[in-house]
Amino acid sequence: GAYQALLFLDLDNFKTLNDTLGHDVGDRMLMEVADRLRQSVHASDTISRLGGDEFVILLGHLSESVEDAAAQAAVIGDQLISRLAEPYVLGSHIHRSSASLGITLFCGNTVSVDEILKRADMAMYQAKSAGRNTLRFFDPTLQAGLNARLRMEQDLYRDLAQREFSLHYQPQVDAQGHCLGVEALVRWNHPQRGWISPLDFIPIAEDSGLIQPLGAWIMETACQQLVAWQAHPLTAGLSVSVNVSPRQFMRPSFVSDMIHLLHTIPLDPNKLVIEITESIFLDNLDAVVQKMAALQKYGLRFSLDDFGTGYSSLSYLKRLPLERVKIDAAFVHDILTDPTDAAISQAIIVLGRSLGLTLVAEGVETTGQWQLLQEQGCHLGQGYLFAKPMPAPALQAWLMAQAPASLTAGSAPV
Repeated sequence: GAYQALLFLDLDNFKTLNDTLGHDVGDRMLMEVADRLRQSVHASDTISRLGGDEFVILLGHLSESVEDAAAQAAVIGDQLISRLAEPYVLGSHIHRSSASLGITLFCGNTVSVDEILKRADMAMYQAKSAGRNTLRFFDPTLQAGLNARLRMEQDLYRDLAQREFSLHYQPQVDAQGHCLGVEALVRWNHPQRGWISPLDFIPIAEDSGLIQPLGAWIMETACQQLVAWQAHPLTAGLSVSVNVSPRQFMRPSFVSDMIHLLHTIPLDPNKLVIEITESIFLDNLDAVVQKMAALQKYGLRFSLDDFGTGYSSLSYLKRLPLERVKIDAAFVHDILTDPTDAAISQAIIVLGRSLGLTLVAEGVETTGQWQLLQEQGCHLGQGYLFAKPMPAPALQAWLMAQAPASLTAGSAPV
């Protein structure tokens, strides 16, 4: 009837010690950690090194009350963290370290060994996410979230195969109110859950690798729509912007895949704008520039999305063959009330114009925002002030409502 606890312990930044001082010193560190663990728990408790710098401690015979058992485990966990944070004398080296600790409680054999280990491991990663050198208990809501994420990943696999996704298009409007282009935005209509926000499923697609086939489908579908639009006066002048994830862009075959697509689908490549984010430049700027230059030769244009929210650097901005820069909605939202946001948007616009780039403001919701952005020199606006993202037929109807009669006469939905 008594509770037990499993403690999953991981040394923080142990790899750095191994890489800088060598594995011999790292081995001494692991032996010292083992000694400290033995000195910190009862003889009836069990200590194990799973591998690398991961240790597991089994605490037995805690209280029959879950609250008291948690308090007992927390006291021991805090003692372990404090003990492992003391300096290590490793030959001629004095090393300081810390540990992240995950704890899960269990009683009896209602939960499998694998499940207990998994729960303690998840709690340990929560401790690392909280800043390391701390402990966290397994939270059932954490597991519920992970289970929901796994289900969504499985549904992504299924619905991608069954083509349950669609593209919506949001207009990009100039100062005269003319729609010069659209951004293609993926939407997922789940058979049971209805419409799921891209904010929920795109990160899962990124982590699972599904962003590759999903991104390829988005690009091909947008290109086919662009070809259809080129045949009609009302839509012939539209450009289509397509977001490409860093994982998709850095795939070795991305350039050849795009060239193959351009040879397969008879579109005007100058009407296709590839949107990339700043995170794409972190690992290999030279490779990114080479890929962009190779595709630019085929007429493709590039836009830098969410500029100013990540790793903004003038050193890479001047090297990239960009055609436009997008001002993130986070700056636009409070541009009328926050002088800092207004100053940032002004700086981005001045910088972009000096480099000959087109400026596109995202998230424009009010006439006041749009008026100030135009006064600052912004070229295009995108947001609910003009229109929400919509399917291609709805966009056609919206354009017909905006256009002069000479363009709408005889126009058929595309």
